[in-house]
Amino acid sequence: MQNDVESWASHYVSTSDLSVKLRPPPVPERFQANRVPVRLERPGRPAELRPATRRERTPKLEALRNPRSRARVLHAFFHHELQAAELMCWAILAFSDAELEFRKDLLRVCLDEIRHMNLYREHIEALGCSIGQFGVRDWFWKRVPSCPTKVSFVALMGMGLEGANLEHAPAFAARFRAVGDNAGALVQERVAAEELAHVRMATRWFTRWTGGCNFDEWVSHLPPPLSPRLLRGEPIAKDLRRKAGMPDDFIAALSAYVPAPTGRVG
Repeated sequence: MQNDVESWASHYVSTSDLSVKLRPPPVPERFQANRVPVRLERPGRPAELRPATRRERTPKLEALRNPRSRARVLHAFFHHELQAAELMCWAILAFSDAELEFRKDLLRVCLDEIRHMNLYREHIEALGCSIGQFGVRDWFWKRVPSCPTKVSFVALMGMGLEGANLEHAPAFAARFRAVGDNAGALVQERVAAEELAHVRMATRWFTRWTGGCNFDEWVSHLPPPLSPRLLRGEPIAKDLRRKAGMPDDFIAALSAYVPAPTGRVG
């Protein structure tokens, strides 16, 4: 029985039922008071989602004319959204002593990610494929739970991983449109537009907690060995990042970042 948000979040992370991942039960209205923080080590993985092999790589642009290749790309995006939804729940539990307003923001983002998963699922099925037909990689889960603080979490998950999607999603939308898949392009554009609010939320909390949106401060909160180079696309979506609350000097530093030879990975 899930009588509070934390129990709901714990169940969402731990369940191995794909139908629950896609359509969880209604969220309870109540957050627990004075709950002890808990860090879940791993998510439940539905049997349908098998680990990818080394040979399963993202198709090249020319391959996207094949509907199956486009479905494979969207399947990877589907799994990114699943991990993001789970990790918002992870953060609700790991930072249960954080501001209630912040935890409510995490829950809102989680529900957005679940909705995005289903948008991807629907188009994958429209392309003649299904969830589980391609392997998946728990890349986010291998890195995000190493965040030691709520500041580190928003720095990596919101400003970093979701921030990079401000570049990646429009680029893939253009590729889908170039091969005649306008419906697939529209899905990616809708997701990108809605995730702008997620990046803005993370940037707002980072600014509140650190007293500004300073690039070097942001880098200091990224769990090693991750570096800013892995958390951006090319070219930088300057206008979108400004709309997300990142100042021009932050964006310029991100664009110019080159890791030191013995520095972070990426």
